[in-house]
Amino acid sequence: MATVPEVLGRIAGTPGPAAAERCQMCAIEVDDAHRHVVDLDSRRLMCVCRPCYLLFTGQGAGLRFRAVPDRYLSFPGFTLAPGRWADLEIPVGLAFFFRNSALGRTVAFYPGPAGAAESDLPLGTWDTVLADNPALTEPTPDVEALLVRVPDRGDPTCHLVPIDACYELVGRLRLVWRGFDGGHDARAELDGFFDTLTRRSRPVDAGAPT
Repeated sequence: MATVPEVLGRIAGTPGPAAAERCQMCAIEVDDAHRHVVDLDSRRLMCVCRPCYLLFTGQGAGLRFRAVPDRYLSFPGFTLAPGRWADLEIPVGLAFFFRNSALGRTVAFYPGPAGAAESDLPLGTWDTVLADNPALTEPTPDVEALLVRVPDRGDPTCHLVPIDACYELVGRLRLVWRGFDGGHDARAELDGFFDTLTRRSRPVDAGAPT
């Protein structure tokens, strides 16, 4: 079974063995567009074929494995009150937030030179962010996240994305990260990722059903 760093390497395109990728459940060969499931016990992403993926799409089934969906949403009205990001104690302008069902709470991760780093999230502050933005759609636990970007210039943005997209981004940033904030190449990678993400996401306005 692959660890998250191994999956990140595949997603980010780092060199690896020439052997064909195989489903980590049934061992059938899969292509680059294969899907993922989360092992809720080990917190690992697994590369799977479509038939195995479909076995775990029932989110309420109480299974050990959960399929990562393909839902992308944006929230044009997203706001952060002055000082709110600093209150969250996240040292860079990017983080993703998801509910860990094993812990029974929301957790936050942000990118860095070593990959994804977990933040000691002040839950009261994050609850305030949610209260300030009632249009935010609640991510499916374990497999979806709210990805928040706070750029040096411009307004903060928020997207609901599959959890593997978050680790894809972290893996790509890790390859080009320089210094404390990532440097020019990391910012360029981030801009390209969010350009694609914006085109792919369906906007959700306040009060609109999701």
